[in-house]
Amino acid sequence: MIKTSGITKSYGDLKVLKGIDIQINRGEVVAIVGASGAGKTTLLQIIGTLDKPDNGTVFYDGTDISRFRGKALASFRNNNIGFVFQFHQLLPEFTALENVCIPAYISGKGKAEAETRASELLAFLSLSDRLDHKPSELSGGEQQRVAVARALVNNPSVILADEPSGNLDTENKNELHKLFFRLRDTFGQTIIIVTHDRQLADMSDRILQIRDGQIVDE
Repeated sequence: MIKTSGITKSYGDLKVLKGIDIQINRGEVVAIVGASGAGKTTLLQIIGTLDKPDNGTVFYDGTDISRFRGKALASFRNNNIGFVFQFHQLLPEFTALENVCIPAYISGKGKAEAETRASELLAFLSLSDRLDHKPSELSGGEQQRVAVARALVNNPSVILADEPSGNLDTENKNELHKLFFRLRDTFGQTIIIVTHDRQLADMSDRILQIRDGQIVDE
């Protein structure tokens, strides 16, 4: 499903990634763990096409995504990858429904189709009574579930999550952890999670540990 080969990345004199070779199978839930500064988020951003490696290649189903540029790359990202971030990144002036619809609008879907899909996902995530609420009117756990719905709205094959439970209390954290596996079982996504939370990592199908810019343990 996803394969990286020889990924390196430096910022100035700081070598963050020093040759990352990984393979992630379709339908896997994979946790990437390591100390702060080890390169976890940088690797996730490269896999998600938000950043480019200095060297190396990222393949999705055998396709070298480095050959995509500009609008083609943005379209690939929008239609194939969903992102969940620690701090939700919801637009405060829009309702939950509107926030979820945004990636669908970007991909060219009409208002009715986008709202129907968004409403279905919010219902799946037990947020049917929160469609018209803005982020400031939602709890932290509800905001994160809206962010998950937004990541799912275009039916991506891959979900990338960066410290998704890092800003949640214990109860909401546990619910979110269970949710990722329910999503995989229901929608069949491949899910890659960067996390410091050992409980979430231990629930995953596989753990990739980064130390000093290299994979040191699986």
